[in-house]
Amino acid sequence: MTETTTEVAPEQACPIAPVVDIVFSRWTTPILWTLNEYGRHRFVELERRITTITPKVLTQRLRQLERDGLVCRTYYPEVPPRVEYEISELGRSLAPLFATLAEWSVNLGEVEQARLDYDEKQSTRTGRS
Repeated sequence: MTETTTEVAPEQACPIAPVVDIVFSRWTTPILWTLNEYGRHRFVELERRITTITPKVLTQRLRQLERDGLVCRTYYPEVPPRVEYEISELGRSLAPLFATLAEWSVNLGEVEQARLDYDEKQSTRTGRS
């Protein structure tokens, strides 16, 4: 009996891959989490809350999130102009996912211990060679 293999598009092999690409890119998660947890923010407020993000990257991510429909941008034509960002209804639909991930975070200590155990085994193996 011969086994045939057919090419499968990544999104068919793992249907959550496109979701992961949208929601879990480097800075998307902290931005969405912040807007979901703390509500509407001005650019500078987001920058202060997510201290390690650069203004350029924050601008890029906010534009992409707005394009994806996960964030709403409101421009106020006053002097000086004011812009606020808030999570959209579509973005808010991710709240249960964030809550589940926050609950799972209690396992991070076990992950760290597994890493330490793995690294120790690896160093023992290389030490023998």
